[in-house]
Amino acid sequence: MSFKTYIESNKERFLSELFELIKIPSVSAVTEHNNDTRNAAKFLFDQFQSLGMDNCEICETKGHPIVYAEKIIDKNLPTVLVYGHYDVQPVDPIELWDTEPFNPTIKKTDIHPEGAIFARGSCDDKGQMFMHLKAIEVLNNNGGLTCNVKFMIEGEEEIGSDNLEAFVKENKEKLKCDIIIVSDTGMINKTTPSITVGLRGLAYLEVELTGPNRDLHSGHYGGSVANPINSLAKMISSLHNENHKVTIPGFYDDVINYSDEQREKDSLIPFDLNEFKDSLKIKDILGEKNYSTVERRSIRPCLDVNGIWGGYTEEGSKTVIPSKAYAKISMRLVSNQDWKKISRLFTEHMQNITPKGMSIKINEHHGGQPYLTSTDSKAYSAASKAYMSVFNKEPFAVKDGGSIPIIAQFEKELGVKTILMGFGLDSDAIHSPNEHFGLSNFYNGIETISNFYKFYS
Repeated sequence: MSFKTYIESNKERFLSELFELIKIPSVSAVTEHNNDTRNAAKFLFDQFQSLGMDNCEICETKGHPIVYAEKIIDKNLPTVLVYGHYDVQPVDPIELWDTEPFNPTIKKTDIHPEGAIFARGSCDDKGQMFMHLKAIEVLNNNGGLTCNVKFMIEGEEEIGSDNLEAFVKENKEKLKCDIIIVSDTGMINKTTPSITVGLRGLAYLEVELTGPNRDLHSGHYGGSVANPINSLAKMISSLHNENHKVTIPGFYDDVINYSDEQREKDSLIPFDLNEFKDSLKIKDILGEKNYSTVERRSIRPCLDVNGIWGGYTEEGSKTVIPSKAYAKISMRLVSNQDWKKISRLFTEHMQNITPKGMSIKINEHHGGQPYLTSTDSKAYSAASKAYMSVFNKEPFAVKDGGSIPIIAQFEKELGVKTILMGFGLDSDAIHSPNEHFGLSNFYNGIETISNFYKFYS
């Protein structure tokens, strides 16, 4: 029986099992969901056992557990380590969801006329991670594995993977492998596959600006003391110049500038600007001068405000000058930038531009290094052939704007590269209300991953 035939004959069960996982609200950032994250880990543990995997473990950490399993068929054969995560983002704002976030619902869309799974975690990363488990089942029922496989599925990717880093350092022998495979990225579109060869890094910080020692009556004090919200807004506004470049001294010092030849090659990657704008319901784009939208999202760093607040924000009015103002700011970084250095430069700059009479406090939440891999490897070739066998097109090598901070750490600690085989789409609304994952993407992903093992062995 072919891989495709086996998947077709079992697709309803595959979907039902994925739904069971999605229904578990494993939100790692919210402590009231701690039992849910553990339940998700237990679900995966049971799945691995049912697949006949060996040494299945729920590994405790200082936070949410890591699920490990392996199948070593011959120590002389290459070993693949599969990484994924079972934790998901919070669902807020809940009122913008068309369906219950943890009640997976199949709906047809213009992009997915065959249907898509609408639910939190459907694409990021439960749907994509679960494809790897089902690929093992496909292989088990069609000739068996042709190389060794290890799984490491964590529950803290959405909050920085702090405990995974320690786990990797402490378990180098357990995790020893020849290549790491991850499905937590995307494709160009439903019919045009791609393999991600670059990821941006991340530096994420929170700013607290303090003015007067208490909230003040805006009538009695307005016009006579500095307002922290006004001041913070002005500081943030100054972080970009008229060409939309970041103004922090030293921010671009280590950025790799690609040659005209490489930029011309990358420009051949399919991208429809009008479709991009239409999908976001925007009339125009904005970004660093002299770079395309694709380049701004991949090979150039950026700085964005993720949240800003202070004073009175509830219903009705309360006329105060707030004592404090806050902002959460993230910087996406590119190859050769160091997130610790960028965090330090940001902190020093914000301290230098803090208005007199005010104090600033900056907390570093988390970050991760950028990542770049080669297209000249046996594993990349196997992945490329696997996509070709399913989509009848050679995949493009693309650089992704997102961050998976642990990927660079894997290479540092384990000394191996990662192949990023994603099957999501930009339109899948990950991290947003109405996240979804196309049914065809899910099934094609299982088949492609199954073929990867065939070509890699």
